Amino acid sequence: MAASAPIIRQALYLEVAERLRDMIRSHELVGGQWIDELALAADLGISRTPLREALKVLANEGLVRLEPRRGCFVNELSVDDLEKIFPLMAMLEGRCAYEAALKATPQQVQALDGLHVSLREQAEAGLADAYYDTNYRIHVAIEALADNQWLSDMVDKLRKVVGLFRHKSLAWPGRLQESCAEHLAIYAALQARDPEGAEALTRKHLLRQMDALRHLAQQESPAARRQATKSEEADHGIERQSQRHRAERAGG
Repeated sequence: MAASAPIIRQALYLEVAERLRDMIRSHELVGGQWIDELALAADLGISRTPLREALKVLANEGLVRLEPRRGCFVNELSVDDLEKIFPLMAMLEGRCAYEAALKATPQQVQALDGLHVSLREQAEAGLADAYYDTNYRIHVAIEALADNQWLSDMVDKLRKVVGLFRHKSLAWPGRLQESCAEHLAIYAALQARDPEGAEALTRKHLLRQMDALRHLAQQESPAARRQATKSEEADHGIERQSQRHRAERAGG
């Protein structure tokens, strides 16, 4: 009988890197945040050595940036960065849906039903955090059904980066419900074994996320904030003028 291969425990820094990815994905660590290595190492119950090695892994993935003499920061992407990344994600995840519709058995597709039921319930209840988690699991599950390691390697790398912003797109009014409707349409295409339909709907789903992020960025721009402030000041001025007129009429 051949000897069994020894079980090799995953290096600690790789486990730490996965924990940090989860913290970024769940927004425990937010974009632009300085990472306090001493405090984080204490929270995780590890020394700073595996933490620093993990941060190097995440820096290579584009999730954090290391700045000389300043430390490590959770990365922030510009709208221009997202405009370049999301079309690639749309193309790649569209291909995942295409191959999933071709390869998955009816039983494998049916196994996604529970996730879609949860997704619909969370959208109806407005539970954005829970919705995002379920949404993420659906994307990963469809990628797994595509069963294409080359494709998965490319998708995984970009997904880690856009995960910094995907959750934010749900803040756009009505986007939560739109996103859910898009997912249900993709699921219907998978059930119908319609690869072209699944691909087209997935591409649209990703690009609609970019639309929401673009609208939010425009809303949050300095020019938009200045305009909003001017409008508020104008409203207050009109209200003060109306109050003076009412007071003059009352006094007259």
